[in-house]
Order: sequence, then C-alpha cells, then structure tokens
Amino acid sequence: MDRILSLDGTPIAYNRQGGGAPVVLVGGALSTAATDAPLAALLARRFTVVTYDRRGRGSSGPGPGDPCVPAREIEDLAAVTGVVDGPVAMFGMSSGGALALEAQAAGVPMELLAVFEPPYTPGVRGRAYKARCTRELRERLAAGDRGGAVELFLGRTGVPPETVARMRRAPLWEGLEALAPTLEYDDALLGDGTPPLGRLGAVTARTLIVSGGFSADPVRQTALALAEAVPGARHRTLTGQTRELAPHVLAPVLAEFFGRRGLVRQA
Repeated sequence: MDRILSLDGTPIAYNRQGGGAPVVLVGGALSTAATDAPLAALLARRFTVVTYDRRGRGSSGPGPGDPCVPAREIEDLAAVTGVVDGPVAMFGMSSGGALALEAQAAGVPMELLAVFEPPYTPGVRGRAYKARCTRELRERLAAGDRGGAVELFLGRTGVPPETVARMRRAPLWEGLEALAPTLEYDDALLGDGTPPLGRLGAVTARTLIVSGGFSADPVRQTALALAEAVPGARHRTLTGQTRELAPHVLAPVLAEFFGRRGLVRQA
C-alpha cells in the first residue's frame, strides 16, 4: 500500500487499482481497505478504485494523542481524494457513508456520492439508545475489554447473541478486537445519533442514498430522510439486501451511477 500524510501528519495508507475515472471507497466500522477489496475488484473493471485504511486501522497510523474528532477523519479523506486526478466519485458504507456525507458538506470535492445506510438513530429513543451505547463503549474500551466493545457494536447492528458467540470462536475475532479502539471514531461521527439534516443541505455532489429491502423500517426511514435533506438526492432500495450487503449486487448499481457525466473509462 502507498501512504499519504493527512493534515495533522497522520500517515494514511491507501491502495489504487484499475483504470478510468476515480472512485474512492470509504469503509464502515471494523473495516479496512482489505474489507472493501471484493467490491473494489468489481468496480476496478471500469474505474480507478481507491481504498484506504481509515486512521488507526490496518497500515494507517493513529493521530497525535489519538483524538476521536470527526474533523480529522474528514481531513484524511480529503488527503486520499487528492491522490487521484479528475472529478471524484465516492461510496461510503454505513458509518463510512456518514463520513462521506460530512466530508462533502464540509467542502471535500466530489462529483458523485453514494452511501449505504448511515447508521443514525433519530428520535428521542434513538438518542437515548445512542447515548447508552456511547457510554458503554467507552467504559469497555477504558477497561481494556476489546472483545466486549466488539460484542456491543455487533449487538447494536442486530447480530444475534448466538452468532456473536460463534464469531468469538472464529479466527476473524482477533482481527476485530484489534480494530475495537477505532469504534470510538465511528461513534463520534454519528454525534448524538440525530441525522445532520441541516448540514446536508450544503452537499453539492449528485447523491444516491441506498438501503436494503430487508433492512429494518427505521433504517429505511432514515435513508429516506437523508435523501430528502440532500439537494437533488435520489433513494434506491436494493431488494433482498440487509446490512450484510453483497458486493456483486451493489457493484452494478454503483457502476451505473458512477458511469454518468464522463466517469466511465473511454475506449
């Protein structure tokens, strides 16, 4: 992987593959550039695809003092978009979608933006739930209980306890625990859980908000609210999909959307 320095000097590792106009993939919680590799490989048939390790993950460094400040992650993303030429298209998965939306609203240049189910929790109950999860996450990480932090996150995203128990016995669990401290970054991106609908009025990129047909109704309603808040945004439902989104289902949707306005490689 190559590296670029973010504004505060944090090294951010990224990978570039394919050919054509640039597409940047922004991963969600407990993910690295390697997590995005299957989707990147499919899109690289038509685009130059950039994947990166968000700060504190994989080959990217933590920031000075490791502050969990969303503005630093926006600076990281701005640095990554700077490594490619031409108008950028971007896809953000889950909390990576929240990061991509915030980055565009803050002025990080991109022409097209697609996000899948940014995990906001609107409403009074949603905010109370988010506050409780934030408190428990910090307590578990402060106590060195990385496994407990991962279990908390998985439970919040709807993974059944019996599935978590099986995951704990699987080889992948060690990697998840290694990424556990970065859950604070994802948590910080979501604020108190309320979708930043006012700020999203500053988004100028052509935007596609995607949700799964089998996702919970509150998740779909949040996606619709985001689509209404972003000027000119469209919403699309992927039939039969949940948060465990299949790359081969998503890739054609993104290729069709990103293939507009000259973003497809010329023959």
